Amino acid sequence: MMRSFLSSGIHYQLLEDSEDRMFGAQAQREVSDGFVPTRRPYWITSATPGSRATTITSSIPKKSSNFPVKFEDMYGFTVEGNIDDVNVLNEVRERVREQGKVWWDLEASKGANWYLQPQISWNGEGISVASLKLSKLANTITLKRLIRKGIPPVLRPKVWLSVSGAAKKRSTVPESYYDDLIRATEGKITAATRQIDHDLPRTFPSHPWLDSPEGQASLRRVLVVYSFRDSDVGYCQGLNYVAALLLLVMKTEEDAFWLLAVLLENVLVNDCYTDNLSGCHVEQRVFRDLLAKKCPRIAVHLEAMEFDVSLVATEWFLCLFSKSLPSETTLRVWDVLFNEGAKVLFHVALAFFKMKEEELLQALQIGEVIDILQTTTHHLYNPDELLRVAFEKIGSMTSNTITKERKKQEPAVMAELDQRLRRLNMLKTNE
Repeated sequence: MMRSFLSSGIHYQLLEDSEDRMFGAQAQREVSDGFVPTRRPYWITSATPGSRATTITSSIPKKSSNFPVKFEDMYGFTVEGNIDDVNVLNEVRERVREQGKVWWDLEASKGANWYLQPQISWNGEGISVASLKLSKLANTITLKRLIRKGIPPVLRPKVWLSVSGAAKKRSTVPESYYDDLIRATEGKITAATRQIDHDLPRTFPSHPWLDSPEGQASLRRVLVVYSFRDSDVGYCQGLNYVAALLLLVMKTEEDAFWLLAVLLENVLVNDCYTDNLSGCHVEQRVFRDLLAKKCPRIAVHLEAMEFDVSLVATEWFLCLFSKSLPSETTLRVWDVLFNEGAKVLFHVALAFFKMKEEELLQALQIGEVIDILQTTTHHLYNPDELLRVAFEKIGSMTSNTITKERKKQEPAVMAELDQRLRRLNMLKTNE
Protein backbone atom coordinates (compact mmCIF):
# COMPACT_ATOMS: atom_id res chain seq x y z
CA MET A 1 0.00 0.00 0.00
CA MET A 2 1.95 3.05 -1.26
CA ARG A 3 0.38 6.48 -1.17
CA SER A 4 2.10 9.32 -2.98
CA PHE A 5 1.27 12.77 -4.27
CA LEU A 6 2.79 15.83 -5.89
CA SER A 7 2.74 19.37 -4.60
CA SER A 8 1.40 22.00 -6.93
CA GLY A 9 3.20 24.60 -9.05
CA ILE A 10 4.04 28.15 -8.09
CA HIS A 11 1.64 31.04 -8.66
CA TYR A 12 2.04 34.74 -7.98
CA GLN A 13 -0.37 37.65 -7.75
CA LEU A 14 0.44 41.33 -7.39
CA LEU A 15 -2.08 43.00 -5.10
CA GLU A 16 -3.21 46.62 -4.96
CA ASP A 17 -2.41 48.44 -1.73
CA SER A 18 -6.04 49.32 -1.13
CA GLU A 19 -7.73 46.07 -2.05
CA ASP A 20 -6.99 42.40 -1.41
CA ARG A 21 -7.54 41.32 -5.01
CA MET A 22 -5.49 40.47 -8.07
CA PHE A 23 -3.82 43.54 -9.56
CA GLY A 24 -2.93 41.90 -12.82
CA ALA A 25 -2.86 38.63 -14.68
CA GLN A 26 -1.78 35.54 -12.80
CA ALA A 27 1.46 33.90 -13.79
CA GLN A 28 2.43 30.31 -13.24
CA ARG A 29 5.70 28.49 -13.12
CA GLU A 30 5.76 24.73 -13.29
CA VAL A 31 8.06 22.76 -11.04
CA SER A 32 10.32 20.49 -13.04
CA ASP A 33 11.42 17.02 -12.07
CA GLY A 34 14.97 18.23 -11.43
CA PHE A 35 16.56 19.49 -8.25
CA VAL A 36 15.20 23.01 -8.82
CA PRO A 37 12.22 24.11 -10.92
CA THR A 38 13.53 26.01 -13.95
CA ARG A 39 16.17 28.64 -14.51
CA ARG A 40 13.58 31.40 -14.70
CA PRO A 41 13.32 33.59 -11.58
CA TYR A 42 10.20 34.16 -9.53
CA TRP A 43 8.14 36.57 -11.58
CA ILE A 44 4.82 38.38 -11.61
CA THR A 45 2.88 39.56 -14.61
CA SER A 46 0.99 42.77 -13.90
CA ALA A 47 -1.25 44.97 -15.99
CA THR A 48 -3.30 48.12 -15.60
CA PRO A 49 -6.55 48.83 -17.50
CA GLY A 50 -5.86 49.83 -21.08
CA SER A 51 -2.18 49.03 -20.93
CA ARG A 52 -0.09 46.13 -22.10
CA ALA A 53 0.99 43.51 -19.57
CA THR A 54 4.50 43.89 -18.23
CA THR A 55 6.66 41.30 -16.59
CA ILE A 56 8.20 42.17 -13.25
CA THR A 57 11.33 40.11 -12.68
CA SER A 58 14.09 40.23 -10.11
CA SER A 59 15.06 43.75 -11.20
CA ILE A 60 12.36 45.87 -9.56
CA PRO A 61 12.38 49.68 -9.26
CA LYS A 62 12.98 50.63 -5.64
CA LYS A 63 9.80 52.69 -5.44
CA SER A 64 7.77 49.59 -6.37
CA SER A 65 9.38 47.32 -3.77
CA ASN A 66 6.61 47.75 -1.21
CA PHE A 67 3.81 46.61 -3.51
CA PRO A 68 2.05 43.74 -1.71
CA VAL A 69 2.42 40.43 -3.49
CA LYS A 70 0.61 37.14 -3.06
CA PHE A 71 2.34 34.05 -4.41
CA GLU A 72 2.46 30.30 -3.99
CA ASP A 73 5.76 28.76 -2.96
CA MET A 74 7.35 25.50 -4.07
CA TYR A 75 5.33 23.45 -1.58
CA GLY A 76 1.94 24.98 -2.32
CA PHE A 77 1.68 27.52 0.51
CA THR A 78 0.19 30.93 -0.30
CA VAL A 79 2.56 33.64 0.87
CA GLU A 80 1.85 37.34 1.20
CA GLY A 81 4.84 39.65 1.06
CA ASN A 82 6.25 42.36 -1.17
CA ILE A 83 8.40 42.53 -4.27
CA ASP A 84 11.55 42.70 -2.13
CA ASP A 85 10.60 39.26 -0.82
CA VAL A 86 10.31 37.99 -4.38
CA ASN A 87 13.77 39.39 -5.16
CA VAL A 88 15.22 37.58 -2.16
CA LEU A 89 13.56 34.34 -3.22
CA ASN A 90 14.99 34.72 -6.72
CA GLU A 91 18.48 35.06 -5.29
CA VAL A 92 18.02 32.12 -2.94
CA ARG A 93 16.69 29.91 -5.74
CA GLU A 94 19.69 30.77 -7.88
CA ARG A 95 22.03 29.79 -5.05
CA VAL A 96 20.11 26.52 -4.62
CA ARG A 97 20.55 25.84 -8.33
CA GLU A 98 24.30 26.44 -8.07
CA GLN A 99 24.49 24.31 -4.94
CA GLY A 100 22.66 21.53 -6.78
CA LYS A 101 25.51 21.38 -9.28
CA VAL A 102 27.90 20.60 -6.42
CA TRP A 103 25.72 17.69 -5.28
CA TRP A 104 25.51 16.28 -8.79
CA ASP A 105 29.28 16.63 -9.29
CA LEU A 106 29.86 14.73 -6.05
CA GLU A 107 27.44 12.01 -7.13
CA ALA A 108 29.36 11.72 -10.39
CA SER A 109 32.74 11.43 -8.64
CA LYS A 110 31.85 9.55 -5.43
CA GLY A 111 28.82 7.54 -6.53
CA ALA A 112 25.08 8.18 -6.45
CA ASN A 113 24.67 7.28 -2.77
CA TRP A 114 27.97 8.47 -1.32
CA TYR A 115 26.18 10.19 1.58
CA LEU A 116 24.45 6.95 2.55
CA GLN A 117 27.72 5.67 4.06
CA PRO A 118 27.73 5.17 7.86
CA GLN A 119 27.91 8.60 9.45
CA ILE A 120 30.49 9.69 12.01
CA SER A 121 29.02 10.95 15.27
CA TRP A 122 29.81 14.50 16.42
CA ASN A 123 30.42 14.95 20.12
CA GLY A 124 31.52 17.71 22.47
CA GLU A 125 35.22 16.99 21.92
CA GLY A 126 35.11 16.74 18.15
CA ILE A 127 34.67 13.74 15.86
CA SER A 128 34.64 10.13 17.03
CA VAL A 129 36.53 8.41 14.21
CA ALA A 130 37.11 5.01 15.82
CA SER A 131 38.06 2.60 13.04
CA LEU A 132 36.31 4.45 10.24
CA LYS A 133 38.34 5.11 7.13
CA LEU A 134 39.59 8.60 6.33
CA SER A 135 37.37 8.69 3.25
CA LYS A 136 34.29 8.36 5.45
CA LEU A 137 35.57 11.14 7.67
CA ALA A 138 36.02 13.34 4.61
CA ASN A 139 32.53 12.42 3.42
CA THR A 140 31.03 13.39 6.78
CA ILE A 141 32.75 16.77 6.86
CA THR A 142 31.80 17.42 3.24
CA LEU A 143 28.21 16.39 3.92
CA LYS A 144 27.89 18.68 6.94
CA ARG A 145 29.06 21.67 4.91
CA LEU A 146 26.84 20.76 1.98
CA ILE A 147 23.73 20.31 4.10
CA ARG A 148 24.19 23.69 5.78
CA LYS A 149 24.15 25.21 2.29
CA GLY A 150 20.95 23.34 1.42
CA ILE A 151 19.90 19.97 0.06
CA PRO A 152 18.50 20.03 -3.50
CA PRO A 153 14.72 19.51 -3.14
CA VAL A 154 14.71 16.39 -5.33
CA LEU A 155 17.35 14.76 -3.10
CA ARG A 156 15.87 15.93 0.20
CA PRO A 157 13.68 12.85 0.91
CA LYS A 158 16.53 10.39 0.37
CA VAL A 159 19.11 12.44 2.24
CA TRP A 160 16.79 13.06 5.20
CA LEU A 161 15.98 9.36 5.51
CA SER A 162 19.68 8.54 5.53
CA VAL A 163 21.29 11.17 7.76
CA SER A 164 18.47 11.16 10.34
CA GLY A 165 18.62 7.42 10.90
CA ALA A 166 15.02 6.94 9.74
CA ALA A 167 15.99 4.47 7.02
CA LYS A 168 17.92 2.39 9.55
CA LYS A 169 14.99 2.51 11.99
CA ARG A 170 12.61 1.31 9.28
CA SER A 171 14.96 -1.56 8.36
CA THR A 172 14.49 -3.12 11.82
CA VAL A 173 10.80 -3.93 11.25
CA PRO A 174 8.91 -5.89 8.56
CA GLU A 175 8.27 -4.08 5.28
CA SER A 176 4.54 -4.21 5.94
CA TYR A 177 4.86 -2.50 9.35
CA TYR A 178 3.22 0.80 8.42
CA ASP A 179 0.38 -0.80 6.45
CA ASP A 180 -0.17 -3.32 9.23
CA LEU A 181 -0.52 -0.49 11.73
CA ILE A 182 -3.03 1.28 9.47
CA ARG A 183 -5.18 -1.84 9.34
CA ALA A 184 -4.81 -2.46 13.08
CA THR A 185 -5.86 1.08 14.02
CA GLU A 186 -8.69 1.47 11.52
CA GLY A 187 -11.94 2.41 13.24
CA LYS A 188 -10.38 2.70 16.71
CA ILE A 189 -11.23 5.79 18.72
CA THR A 190 -9.02 7.16 21.48
CA ALA A 191 -8.41 10.52 23.11
CA ALA A 192 -5.57 10.97 20.63
CA THR A 193 -7.68 10.22 17.54
CA ARG A 194 -10.40 12.61 18.75
CA GLN A 195 -7.86 15.41 19.17
CA ILE A 196 -6.32 14.62 15.78
CA ASP A 197 -9.75 14.84 14.12
CA HIS A 198 -10.31 18.17 15.84
CA ASP A 199 -6.97 19.57 14.63
CA LEU A 200 -7.00 18.34 11.02
CA PRO A 201 -9.12 21.21 9.59
CA ARG A 202 -6.94 23.73 11.44
CA THR A 203 -3.65 22.44 10.02
CA PHE A 204 -2.48 24.88 7.33
CA PRO A 205 -6.10 25.44 6.19
CA SER A 206 -5.04 27.65 3.28
CA HIS A 207 -2.96 24.91 1.69
CA PRO A 208 -4.99 23.38 -1.17
CA TRP A 209 -3.83 19.78 -0.71
CA LEU A 210 -3.76 19.72 3.09
CA ASP A 211 -7.26 21.23 3.13
CA SER A 212 -8.57 18.55 0.77
CA PRO A 213 -10.21 15.26 1.84
CA GLU A 214 -7.23 13.37 0.40
CA GLY A 215 -4.68 15.48 2.24
CA GLN A 216 -6.48 15.34 5.57
CA ALA A 217 -6.93 11.57 5.27
CA SER A 218 -3.22 11.14 4.59
CA LEU A 219 -2.23 13.37 7.51
CA ARG A 220 -4.70 11.58 9.79
CA ARG A 221 -3.24 8.16 8.98
CA VAL A 222 0.31 9.28 9.78
CA LEU A 223 -0.69 10.89 13.08
CA VAL A 224 -3.03 8.10 14.20
CA VAL A 225 -0.55 5.35 13.35
CA TYR A 226 2.18 7.10 15.31
CA SER A 227 -0.14 7.65 18.28
CA PHE A 228 -0.53 3.86 18.50
CA ARG A 229 3.17 3.21 17.95
CA ASP A 230 4.10 5.38 20.94
CA SER A 231 1.30 5.53 23.49
CA ASP A 232 3.41 7.68 25.85
CA VAL A 233 3.35 10.46 23.30
CA GLY A 234 0.09 9.54 21.63
CA TYR A 235 -0.65 12.85 20.00
CA CYS A 236 0.26 16.40 20.95
CA GLN A 237 -0.80 19.60 19.24
CA GLY A 238 2.10 20.80 17.14
CA LEU A 239 2.79 17.38 15.67
CA ASN A 240 0.06 18.01 13.10
CA TYR A 241 2.09 20.86 11.58
CA VAL A 242 5.32 18.88 11.63
CA ALA A 243 3.72 15.83 10.03
CA ALA A 244 1.91 17.96 7.43
CA LEU A 245 5.15 19.54 6.22
CA LEU A 246 6.86 16.14 6.19
CA LEU A 247 4.09 14.85 3.93
CA LEU A 248 4.65 17.69 1.49
CA VAL A 249 8.37 16.95 1.28
CA MET A 250 8.50 13.15 1.33
CA LYS A 251 7.13 11.10 -1.54
CA THR A 252 5.04 8.69 0.52
CA GLU A 253 3.12 8.59 3.78
CA GLU A 254 5.39 5.84 5.02
CA ASP A 255 8.51 7.98 4.56
CA ALA A 256 6.81 10.86 6.39
CA PHE A 257 5.86 8.47 9.20
CA TRP A 258 9.43 7.27 9.68
CA LEU A 259 10.79 10.83 9.66
CA LEU A 260 8.24 11.71 12.35
CA ALA A 261 9.28 8.63 14.34
CA VAL A 262 12.99 9.42 14.21
CA LEU A 263 12.31 13.04 15.20
CA LEU A 264 10.36 12.07 18.30
CA GLU A 265 12.45 9.06 19.29
CA ASN A 266 16.00 10.09 18.41
CA VAL A 267 16.47 13.70 17.28
CA LEU A 268 14.43 15.72 19.79
CA VAL A 269 14.58 15.70 23.57
CA ASN A 270 12.62 13.01 25.42
CA ASP A 271 9.17 13.90 26.76
CA CYS A 272 8.86 16.97 24.54
CA TYR A 273 5.39 15.89 23.40
CA THR A 274 4.13 13.87 26.39
CA ASP A 275 1.05 14.91 28.38
CA ASN A 276 2.84 17.32 30.71
CA LEU A 277 5.24 18.60 28.01
CA SER A 278 8.07 18.26 30.54
CA GLY A 279 10.70 18.06 27.81
CA CYS A 280 9.40 21.24 26.21
CA HIS A 281 9.49 23.04 29.56
CA VAL A 282 13.11 21.95 29.99
CA GLU A 283 13.97 23.25 26.51
CA GLN A 284 12.44 26.64 27.34
CA ARG A 285 14.57 26.96 30.47
CA VAL A 286 17.69 25.93 28.58
CA PHE A 287 16.87 28.44 25.85
CA ARG A 288 16.41 31.24 28.40
CA ASP A 289 19.85 30.52 29.87
CA LEU A 290 21.46 30.33 26.43
CA LEU A 291 19.90 33.67 25.49
CA ALA A 292 21.53 35.21 28.56
CA LYS A 293 24.92 33.82 27.48
CA LYS A 294 24.73 34.47 23.75
CA CYS A 295 22.68 37.69 23.69
CA PRO A 296 23.23 39.22 27.15
CA ARG A 297 22.04 42.75 26.28
CA ILE A 298 18.73 41.44 24.95
CA ALA A 299 18.30 39.06 27.89
CA VAL A 300 18.78 41.85 30.44
CA HIS A 301 16.37 44.14 28.56
CA LEU A 302 13.67 41.47 28.29
CA GLU A 303 14.05 40.48 31.93
CA ALA A 304 13.55 44.10 32.98
CA MET A 305 10.40 44.09 30.88
CA GLU A 306 9.32 40.79 32.52
CA PHE A 307 9.13 39.19 29.10
CA ASP A 308 9.00 35.39 29.19
CA VAL A 309 10.71 33.96 26.09
CA SER A 310 8.41 30.94 26.21
CA LEU A 311 5.66 33.24 24.89
CA VAL A 312 7.27 32.90 21.46
CA ALA A 313 9.69 30.00 21.77
CA THR A 314 7.21 27.30 22.84
CA GLU A 315 5.57 27.29 19.42
CA TRP A 316 8.96 27.42 17.71
CA PHE A 317 10.14 24.28 19.50
CA LEU A 318 6.87 22.30 19.36
CA CYS A 319 6.23 23.04 15.68
CA LEU A 320 9.91 23.11 14.70
CA PHE A 321 9.37 26.57 13.17
CA SER A 322 6.86 25.22 10.64
CA LYS A 323 4.20 27.74 11.74
CA SER A 324 6.62 30.65 12.00
CA LEU A 325 9.01 30.56 9.04
CA PRO A 326 8.20 30.38 5.31
CA SER A 327 8.12 26.74 4.29
CA GLU A 328 11.28 26.81 2.17
CA THR A 329 13.23 28.43 5.02
CA THR A 330 11.82 25.90 7.49
CA LEU A 331 13.01 23.05 5.32
CA ARG A 332 16.52 24.48 5.14
CA VAL A 333 16.51 24.47 8.95
CA TRP A 334 15.23 20.89 8.95
CA ASP A 335 18.03 19.89 6.56
CA VAL A 336 20.50 20.76 9.31
CA LEU A 337 18.25 19.50 12.13
CA PHE A 338 18.10 15.96 10.72
CA ASN A 339 21.87 15.89 10.29
CA GLU A 340 23.12 17.67 13.42
CA GLY A 341 20.37 17.19 15.98
CA ALA A 342 18.23 19.28 18.31
CA LYS A 343 20.98 21.82 19.07
CA VAL A 344 20.00 23.37 15.73
CA LEU A 345 16.70 24.55 17.23
CA PHE A 346 18.60 26.63 19.79
CA HIS A 347 20.96 28.06 17.18
CA VAL A 348 18.05 29.19 14.99
CA ALA A 349 15.87 30.53 17.82
CA LEU A 350 18.81 32.57 19.14
CA ALA A 351 19.47 33.87 15.64
CA PHE A 352 16.02 35.50 15.53
CA PHE A 353 16.95 37.61 18.56
CA LYS A 354 20.46 38.34 17.31
CA MET A 355 19.21 39.50 13.89
CA LYS A 356 16.86 42.02 15.49
CA GLU A 357 18.95 42.96 18.50
CA GLU A 358 18.82 46.74 18.06
CA GLU A 359 15.08 46.80 17.38
CA LEU A 360 14.39 44.58 20.39
CA LEU A 361 16.47 46.85 22.63
CA GLN A 362 14.26 49.77 21.60
CA ALA A 363 11.03 47.90 22.42
CA LEU A 364 9.24 49.07 25.56
CA GLN A 365 6.22 46.77 25.61
CA ILE A 366 5.86 42.98 25.53
CA GLY A 367 3.56 43.31 22.54
CA GLU A 368 6.27 45.13 20.61
CA VAL A 369 8.74 42.29 21.22
CA ILE A 370 6.26 39.69 20.02
CA ASP A 371 5.43 41.78 16.95
CA ILE A 372 9.11 42.24 16.02
CA LEU A 373 9.83 38.52 16.31
CA GLN A 374 6.68 37.44 14.46
CA THR A 375 7.26 39.90 11.62
CA THR A 376 10.88 38.80 11.37
CA THR A 377 10.14 35.08 11.21
CA HIS A 378 7.15 35.35 8.87
CA HIS A 379 9.20 37.27 6.29
CA LEU A 380 12.49 35.43 6.65
CA TYR A 381 12.82 34.27 3.05
CA ASN A 382 16.62 34.11 3.10
CA PRO A 383 17.66 30.89 4.85
CA ASP A 384 21.32 31.49 4.03
CA GLU A 385 21.36 34.66 6.14
CA LEU A 386 19.45 32.95 8.97
CA LEU A 387 21.84 29.98 9.09
CA ARG A 388 24.87 32.23 8.81
CA VAL A 389 23.79 34.14 11.91
CA ALA A 390 22.74 30.94 13.67
CA PHE A 391 26.13 29.26 13.32
CA GLU A 392 28.64 32.08 12.86
CA LYS A 393 27.33 34.89 15.07
CA ILE A 394 25.78 32.71 17.77
CA GLY A 395 28.93 30.62 17.97
CA SER A 396 29.55 27.02 18.91
CA MET A 397 27.15 25.03 21.07
CA THR A 398 27.86 21.31 21.30
CA SER A 399 25.18 18.71 21.89
CA ASN A 400 27.02 17.73 25.08
CA THR A 401 26.78 21.26 26.42
CA ILE A 402 23.04 21.39 25.79
CA THR A 403 22.58 17.93 27.35
CA LYS A 404 24.31 19.16 30.52
CA GLU A 405 22.06 22.23 30.56
CA ARG A 406 19.00 20.01 30.26
CA LYS A 407 20.09 17.83 33.17
CA LYS A 408 20.61 20.95 35.26
CA GLN A 409 17.09 22.22 34.50
CA GLU A 410 15.17 18.93 34.77
CA PRO A 411 14.81 18.82 38.59
CA ALA A 412 13.31 22.32 38.76
CA VAL A 413 10.90 21.56 35.92
CA MET A 414 9.75 18.27 37.45
CA ALA A 415 9.28 19.93 40.86
CA GLU A 416 7.23 22.70 39.28
CA LEU A 417 5.07 20.24 37.35
CA ASP A 418 4.59 18.10 40.44
CA GLN A 419 3.49 21.15 42.43
CA ARG A 420 1.07 22.11 39.68
CA LEU A 421 -0.40 18.60 39.67
CA ARG A 422 -0.90 18.67 43.44
CA ARG A 423 -2.71 22.00 43.19
CA LEU A 424 -5.02 20.62 40.49
CA ASN A 425 -5.76 17.54 42.60
CA MET A 426 -6.58 19.72 45.60
CA LEU A 427 -8.97 21.79 43.49
CA LYS A 428 -10.71 18.62 42.28
CA THR A 429 -10.98 17.33 45.85
CA ASN A 430 -12.57 20.59 47.03
CA GLU A 431 -15.19 20.61 44.28
